[in-house]
Amino acid sequence: MPVKRIIEDPGCQQLVGYRTEIDTRTGACRVSLELAPQHLNRNGLLHGGIVATLMDVVCGNTASQHFDVLAHPPVVTVSLTLSYVAAARTGRVEATAKATGGGASLAYVTGELVDSGGHVLATASGVFKRIRR
Repeated sequence: MPVKRIIEDPGCQQLVGYRTEIDTRTGACRVSLELAPQHLNRNGLLHGGIVATLMDVVCGNTASQHFDVLAHPPVVTVSLTLSYVAAARTGRVEATAKATGGGASLAYVTGELVDSGGHVLATASGVFKRIRR
């Protein structure tokens, strides 16, 4: 069974209500959200801004793990491109990502958001920069 680290963010995470888990052995990241009325647009569908937030969080955390699984260094988003594939109204959504390349300061990441049935709702590709303290 993977060892999980839960990332607690008092800002956006508390506002939106998502949960971020990281497998401390592999660095794999998962962000999940139970949909509620505040996550929906005026048409009753998952709001695109919420989708973008979840994808940025999962891709950013994945980039951080790419640089250092133990230290989880800070990163900033350089670019994030989304493709909205399908809509969701209710239930749980889950985002996962993987680093596809990079170097000492940049990571390239792809991700996807799926519903509880495994249907793809959105895909993303992004570039993330490591911030040195």
